Amino acid sequence: MTTIDGTLEAADGRHRLRFVRDLPHPPEKVWRALTEPEHLSTWFPQDIVGPRAAGAALRFVSRDDGSEFAGEMVTVDPPRVLEFLWGDDRLRFELTPTADGTRLTFTDTFTEVGKGARDGAGWHECLDRLGVALDDREPPWSWGERWSAVHDDYVARFGPEAATIGPPGR
Repeated sequence: MTTIDGTLEAADGRHRLRFVRDLPHPPEKVWRALTEPEHLSTWFPQDIVGPRAAGAALRFVSRDDGSEFAGEMVTVDPPRVLEFLWGDDRLRFELTPTADGTRLTFTDTFTEVGKGARDGAGWHECLDRLGVALDDREPPWSWGERWSAVHDDYVARFGPEAATIGPPGR
C-alpha cells in the first residue's frame, strides 16, 4: 500500500518514519536519482560526498553554509537497496519494480521521537521533490514551502511528543 504521507512507529527502542511511493519510472532511473550527485542535488537536503560502496565513510555537506557531518554507507545493492547512516539516523531506500514503474519504500530510523513531525514533513518535501525531478520538472515551490504546508498535519497525526524539536534551520 502506498502512503504519500509518512507514518511513524516504534522500532526496537527507536522510531521509524516510513513512506511508500509508487513512481512511474523504472528502478534504474530512480536508482540514479538516489545515487548520482547531479540528481541528488535536486531533492536531497545535502550533498553526499564519498563512494557508493558498503562500509565507505560519507560526509553530508550543506549547500547553504558548507557545514557538514559524518555518515557511513551501509548497503549498496543496485538497483534495489541503498542504506546509509546520516549522522545518527539510518536511511533506507528500497526499490521494487511494479507494472507501472517502481515502488519506493523509504525509512528513516532515529532515536529522538521529538523530531518525528519535523523530519516527517522534511522527508515528505524531499520525496515530493524527487518525484518532480524524476518527471524532469522543476518543483513549483522553494525549499521549505512544502515543509510548511504539511508540517501541521504531521504534528496532528504524530502527536505532541513527536513535535518537541522545531523546524530545521534554513
